[in-house]
Amino acid sequence: MKTLTIRRPDDWHLHLRDGAVLEAVLPHSSADFARAIIMPNLVPPVVTVKDALAYRDRIMAAKPEGHDFTPLMTLYLTEQTDADDVAAGHRDGHITAVKLYPAGATTNSQSGVRDLMKVQPVLERMAEIGLPLCVHGEVTDASIDIFDREAVFIEQVLNPLRERLPELKVIMEHVTTKNGVDYVQSAKKNLAASLTTHHLIINRNAILAGGIRPHYYCLPVAKREEHRLALRKAATSGDSRFFLGTDSAPHLDPAKESACGCAGIFTSINTMSCLAHVFEEEDALDRLEAFASLNGPAYYGLPANEDTITLVRRDEPVEFPKSVYSSDGTITVFDPMFQLHWAVEKQPAG
Repeated sequence: MKTLTIRRPDDWHLHLRDGAVLEAVLPHSSADFARAIIMPNLVPPVVTVKDALAYRDRIMAAKPEGHDFTPLMTLYLTEQTDADDVAAGHRDGHITAVKLYPAGATTNSQSGVRDLMKVQPVLERMAEIGLPLCVHGEVTDASIDIFDREAVFIEQVLNPLRERLPELKVIMEHVTTKNGVDYVQSAKKNLAASLTTHHLIINRNAILAGGIRPHYYCLPVAKREEHRLALRKAATSGDSRFFLGTDSAPHLDPAKESACGCAGIFTSINTMSCLAHVFEEEDALDRLEAFASLNGPAYYGLPANEDTITLVRRDEPVEFPKSVYSSDGTITVFDPMFQLHWAVEKQPAG
């Protein structure tokens, strides 16, 4: 196969940051993706509908002319979140989901939830109105090994939550383990998972073998090879409960290359090329559209995009920049460590 035309994809987990970084990275998402679930972990976080609308305005101001892109806004769940504000935001079409960060789990998560029972009224209201909960699925107990935190979260936090509120619609974001895949596949309803580009490609050796490589460090951290293979099998299976959420998470290089480097990998610029490579390797190019363009909107109750993009397989490798430049500094682009031959040829009309 030399060409593949699919409905225009969406990104169901995206970090755009703010200010100069927002202006630098947004065009690389809006070029390929029609919509994206926008993460709310700014400083300060996006905790109210008013915050979300102001952030949406900044995103739209940074959108290049001619790009057709819709940011789907989320709220950052805190123990002070107002259920009435959440419900009003959903009713008025301003809010697409609420994000649960266990406090201290990842970048800018200090304001997250420490005691899930304190947000039970908000979660009950969300279940009533059909507003999805996006979950960063890791425990933060320092006694739990970082490579086990997703599995422990499922057992100790997520499963009890879903038993208490079976009608709550949950997305387990950036699943990184076979445990997570198996748990999603065991659910009868109201559970889906987003999978990232980089977790389909790297295992933990990319971070640690041959030296510490900070640009492959992310949270949840990449796991063993057996888990990567389980993620690839889920992504390429056609199972409607799995869909693309890049978790593209840009950081300026000094923040990555420091004594305490930030977690996050910037993938939005080459995600579609990387995915085409992965799906081709798995003999599943016919299922790429489901993963990138159909399963996500179906779970969120939104229509699939009408317009399309075309991927073309070139004989010569496709070249992507090694860095993206902002007025605040450079941001390193994800290197999949193999040559890419698929390119997005037809950009959608604005």
